[in-house]
This record gives sequence, C-alpha cells and structure tokens, in this order.
Amino acid sequence: MATHHVPTAAFAFGLLGGNVVSFTTFLAPLPTFYGIYKRKSTQGFQSIPYVVSLLSAMLLLYYGLLKKDTLLITINGIGCVIETTYVATYLIYASKNDRTLTLKLFLSMNVLGYGAVLSTTFFLSKGAKRTQIIGWICMTFSLGVFAAPLCIMRKVIKTRSVEFMPISLSIFLTLSAIVWFFYGFLLKDFFIAVPNVLGFVLGEVQMVLYAIYTKNTKKVAAEPNLQQQESTEEIIDIVKLSAVICQELNPVLAAQLKDVLKDSVGKDEQIVETPSKTIK
Repeated sequence: MATHHVPTAAFAFGLLGGNVVSFTTFLAPLPTFYGIYKRKSTQGFQSIPYVVSLLSAMLLLYYGLLKKDTLLITINGIGCVIETTYVATYLIYASKNDRTLTLKLFLSMNVLGYGAVLSTTFFLSKGAKRTQIIGWICMTFSLGVFAAPLCIMRKVIKTRSVEFMPISLSIFLTLSAIVWFFYGFLLKDFFIAVPNVLGFVLGEVQMVLYAIYTKNTKKVAAEPNLQQQESTEEIIDIVKLSAVICQELNPVLAAQLKDVLKDSVGKDEQIVETPSKTIK
C-alpha cells in the first residue's frame, strides 16, 4: 500500500510520540479494568469514554486508510482491538442497568452510526471529497473523546472525590494530545491538530481536579468505616447492658440475649457472664 510523503519531523512525532504514547494511552485503563475483574463489579465506573474512544479509533482508522497514512492505520487498528476488549469486559461485570445503557450506546454509535458513515461516504462521495468529509467527522468525534470525561469530572466535583477518575488516563491523554497536535500541525492536517488542542486543555483540567480532590477522597473513604465502627461499639454496649439487667429478671431471656450478643460481638470479644439469681 502506497503512503503519502511525511516530513521527517512529522514522522518522528507520529511514530515515536503519537504511536508510542497513544499505545500507552490505550493501555492506561488496564489497572481500572483489573480492579473490575478482581471485584467482579464495575464499581461505579462509566463506559461512555471507552465506547466513544472505540468509535473514534474506528473512524480514524477509516480516515487513515483513505489518506494511506500508515501511522494512523497501525495505532488506530490496535486501538480498536484494545477498546473493544474494554467494552466487552465492562459488559460482563456491569450491573443490569449499566449493561443495558452500554449496549444501547454501542449499538447506536459503533454499529448503526459507524455503518451509516461508511455507507453514505462510500456511495455519495469520492476521492478528496470523501477524505474531507471523514476528516470533519473524525475531528468531531475526536473532540467527543476528549469531552467524554466531562461527565466524570462533573461527578468528581459533585462528590468531591477522584475515586472514579483514573489519573493515569488523564496524563496519557494529555501527552497524546500534545504529540498528535504537532503531527497534524506539521502535516497541515488540521482535522488531526485542532481537536488535540481541546484534548490538552481538558487533560490539564482533569489533573488539576485530581490534585484538588485526591486528599479528600481518602478522607471520604475513611469516614464510613469510622461511623460503622462507632455504631457497632454502641450496639455492643447496649446489648451487654441489657444482658446484665435481664439476668436479674429472667435466666431464660438472659441466655437468649447472650446468643444475640455472640453474633453481634464476633470472635475477638468475650462475654462476661454474671451469676443469675433466682427470685424466691
């Protein structure tokens, strides 16, 4: 397959920067999905960024094929495989509602939407005009990829916690935006360059949010455990007191309370028994 001429500087950004950094970016969510696999739950993570990223990679692959751009073809072909794996993993471990929503998004965007783009551009346009149309579509969806984490950013601000915003993905998306901007700029391909400006800005915003709320995340995670511990201790004290009082009144009821106490206290606690007295 013939390729168009790529200046040396642009090729360096596309190969060493674009392909390597983009490949690392595609792998950045691996810790997130490993956690999902271990817990057998999506843990509140959303599938939108991965569905949109898959569609963007599919469109850029088509764009690369039309332009005969080897660098775009290789990295986005790999990206399609990786993002498909993420979406499939999410579908396996998501709750029923999340799975239904993800399937609707996948079918509407990646199947029907992509199919419509392929069919209309293939039959209704030719040559440079087809490439230009796909370029506009790719730019739109590249903006969508960078804008997709906005819903996660909103959740971070609302909950004051970065638990569901992977910082590694934000960092690599920012680095990827920088190198692909220069690749598109040097090639004068503004369909590639323009969306990566927004990608850089949003990536910076995500990292700022992470720096602001990362300490608060640990505090929020610790508070429920502390409240649960205090609540448990209060229940134990009340049950112990009830057992002592009821022993004076009814030995049978006291024995029943001891059984309840054993279940509430656990193995590490010991129940101090007081001799029961019989009222004559």
